[in-house]
Amino acid sequence: MDEIRLDTLLYEAAERQAGYFSARQAQQAGFSKALLSHHVKRGRFLRIRRGVYRLAQFPEMPHADLTIAWLSAGEKAVLSHESALLLYGLTDLLPAEIHLTVPRTASRRLPGVRFHVARLTPEEVVRRQGLPLTTLPRTISDLIRSGVAEEWVRQAVQQALARGLVTEAALEEEARRRGGRVAAQIRAALGNAHAISE
Repeated sequence: MDEIRLDTLLYEAAERQAGYFSARQAQQAGFSKALLSHHVKRGRFLRIRRGVYRLAQFPEMPHADLTIAWLSAGEKAVLSHESALLLYGLTDLLPAEIHLTVPRTASRRLPGVRFHVARLTPEEVVRRQGLPLTTLPRTISDLIRSGVAEEWVRQAVQQALARGLVTEAALEEEARRRGGRVAAQIRAALGNAHAISE
């Protein structure tokens, strides 16, 4: 495969991820370890951390730490909990840890990353800013189960509805699916949103 074709394949993957890519993605695009190292030495690729790189022509983006953590954890990881809420623009608070949901316990620990183990269905994952994250109903459900303050949940639901990021029907469906405390808090948040909008 010629170098132009390799560059195109890698660029397409990295462009969707704000210029970042993993060593595995480079390998899938046809880059050997030696060729990857060559491009790092020439300054075309920047080594961010072990196994994570950025194309030099891309500036560092806001929330780059989320992209780096996701690429470091592997492509089966999904941003969730407070990290997903941040990408939806529903909080100004920067989480103390990056939250990733993985299908099984990760083989390695990452500093500043909290792993949650769950099997997510394809319907529970969306892409936003090039990153996989839990859908808003799943994110709200995860936040409730992790014990965040009810006020935070109410505020996120109200803002999400007002901005058209989620429908009441989708939140009601999540409440029905989860039941218990999750259902009660979602319904309370929906009731609060109705009271505010009237």
